[in-house]
Amino acid sequence: MKTQVLVIGGGVGGLTAALKLAKCGIDVCVVEQTKGSAHMYKGELLQPKSLEIFHQLGINKPIFKAGHQINEIEMNEMKRKKGKYVKLGTATMRYSIIESEYNYALMIPHERLKEVLLEKAKEFPAFHYIQPAKFKEFKNQAAVVSSNKEEFIIEADYYIGAEGRRSNVRKAMNVKLNEHEYDHHFLTVTFERPVSMTEGKIISTPHAFLGLFPLPNNEVRTVYLIQSGEYQSLKERGIEHFHKKYIDLCPELDGYVTNLKEWKKIQLMIPVHFHAETYVKGNMAIIGDSAHSVHPMAGEGMNLAIQDGDVLGELLCWMYKHDEHSLVNLKWYEKVRKSRVDFILNLSHLSALAYSKPFRYFGSLRNRSLKQITEDEKLHTKQMLNISGLGIWKESFYDRLVQIGMLPPRTLQNIELLHTRYMFTYENDYPWEAKGRYG
Repeated sequence: MKTQVLVIGGGVGGLTAALKLAKCGIDVCVVEQTKGSAHMYKGELLQPKSLEIFHQLGINKPIFKAGHQINEIEMNEMKRKKGKYVKLGTATMRYSIIESEYNYALMIPHERLKEVLLEKAKEFPAFHYIQPAKFKEFKNQAAVVSSNKEEFIIEADYYIGAEGRRSNVRKAMNVKLNEHEYDHHFLTVTFERPVSMTEGKIISTPHAFLGLFPLPNNEVRTVYLIQSGEYQSLKERGIEHFHKKYIDLCPELDGYVTNLKEWKKIQLMIPVHFHAETYVKGNMAIIGDSAHSVHPMAGEGMNLAIQDGDVLGELLCWMYKHDEHSLVNLKWYEKVRKSRVDFILNLSHLSALAYSKPFRYFGSLRNRSLKQITEDEKLHTKQMLNISGLGIWKESFYDRLVQIGMLPPRTLQNIELLHTRYMFTYENDYPWEAKGRYG
């Protein structure tokens, strides 16, 4: 079998790249190992940049229809007093502060998102999809793939590894990783939510963290932080103990979380942090979790994969269109994406440290910091712009002093004119279009 681009892995990152290539008329084949739908939890919070990409791909309408819009995230800091949790303070992070058409996020069931991408890709004759099919190795510069107990060879001009953290393409590229495991894990589960729970909410104490993100169909995706090694002891104490932890932090979940009757619906997530030293070797490239793993605190892993697939897909379209097949051109993908990913990985790592350390005074410090961020228009805009993926506006030493309360919050006029300078332009996303051949 021959194709122009072989995508190994049919997750959202691989399908985003494949859809972009198929729209360009480039013959692309996706091989996906998993039979049917994956049962493990995957990302569901689409950030504004991903929504912008899906608009460009012409699938924003079915995605929006299948999702639940998130306009803000309420951050609640609690402390225990006389055996009960009382509110220490509240701050609200608002997407609307970003001057963009895409100034909101969207919660969408992960498998539904994959279905939308796959359905759209299948509209193009250049798209081919093989499932289940497992990539085994490269032999004589071609991919060896097994499907239904048979092996076959797929030859391609370019190979994209999009098969996740255990990527065999990355191993074939001989790219080394330095993995960092955190000292905490997460429990995640979806259940029915109160009708009034329509926006994102985070509840934290010096010893606990609960994230609540509404899904369509009156459901909510929940994420609860536990210390590593605590999972088994929690299970042994029974599902009622799990219910109580949720209800203590968020009483309105009483009557909803209690509908969970068995532990098997609750998944354990073990966060890992790594970043590949390179994304490209020869005619091979890696995207998404094959190239990097981000702490789930900011829910950015899926969005980074989508953005990787967009940039690499656009680059390959340009290379075929202009017959620019020097392999050095693939480095444009790494040049655009690696520094952006590094920035998000660092942001997410700092968030993990801020919320996972059970120190007595962390709650008061977090509460003060969040209040300063949301009351200072510049800091608030920087925070939301950086999370959105629409741009990067780095914090200064002055910003840090405001954040910790040593300087008062600022109110700035024309903040939208100020922050648009830091938003990614078409030329930032696809610089080869303007500058020609790399190097």
